[in-house]
Amino acid sequence: MASDTHLAPNSCSCRSGFSRNARFFSVPGNTKTSWLKPLLQGLGRSGQFAGALLALALCAQSAPAGCAECISFPQSTSQGALVIGKVEPDSKVRYADRDLLVTPAGDVVFGIGRDEKGPVSVDVRRPDGRHVREEIAVTPRDWPIERVDGVPPKTVEPPPEIAERIRHEQARVVAARVRDDARADFMETFIWPVEGRISGRFGNQRIYNGIPKAPHSGMDIAVPQGTPIKAPAGGLVTFAAPDLYLPGGTVLIDHGHGVSSNFLHMSRIDVKVGDRVEQGQIIGAVGKTGRATGPHLHWGLNWFDVRLDPLLLTGIQSGQ
Repeated sequence: MASDTHLAPNSCSCRSGFSRNARFFSVPGNTKTSWLKPLLQGLGRSGQFAGALLALALCAQSAPAGCAECISFPQSTSQGALVIGKVEPDSKVRYADRDLLVTPAGDVVFGIGRDEKGPVSVDVRRPDGRHVREEIAVTPRDWPIERVDGVPPKTVEPPPEIAERIRHEQARVVAARVRDDARADFMETFIWPVEGRISGRFGNQRIYNGIPKAPHSGMDIAVPQGTPIKAPAGGLVTFAAPDLYLPGGTVLIDHGHGVSSNFLHMSRIDVKVGDRVEQGQIIGAVGKTGRATGPHLHWGLNWFDVRLDPLLLTGIQSGQ
């Protein structure tokens, strides 16, 4: 996807258009395109990768001297999406009144909320002091209603003492999401924590026992009790509790730069706060603890307090 951009004079913006979990590539500014001809022929001239290389080479050929890296963001994205962009290393990037960490390779990440109307703006201050503002259109989505019956009444309309417990537990989880580590585990191509039928989708309006509640904050995957849960990407365990009132057994893995995954309703937890986990490592087992009518894994994805849709991750889409 190409992207519109508002640039200072003589600035560089390369629009390769790779989406989430693709890798961005850059070509030195003095590179010519003659070297690309045999590669394109070898790839049949029609592959997406070949097209992306050609676009980048053309951008590099026309880029001004001193432009070490290209700036790349998608032209548009969806509500609930995790967005990864590329800037020059040592750039200053700001989005939604927050300064974003930039990896040594120039990667930045942020999230688009469920109800974001867009367009959204990303402000980039290049190392040479020049300013670039990127605008990204946000594609709206339909949010169907999901009716869930047979839920224990005390989990739908809890009495005052239980409501206070719920508020306290939710505050603990929120506190675990404020960290902004420089680790870049979010750059991995995420894998499915379990594989099974999607029984609940992100963002859909939930009605429990006929009572409307908040939109669903993650993706439910129905699998048998005891199914091992794999870490979808590497990270640091920042929260682990076996008996929260609504989510039951809960684990939160921080993937760096404010990106985190949470896993709910677990029957067993095999990790503790402070553990480093790698992609594919078993962190526990599926259960039906908390507010659940049957065994399933609730997988939530966040950028700080912005809830996102795991199903929009590129590797996850291709794996379903």
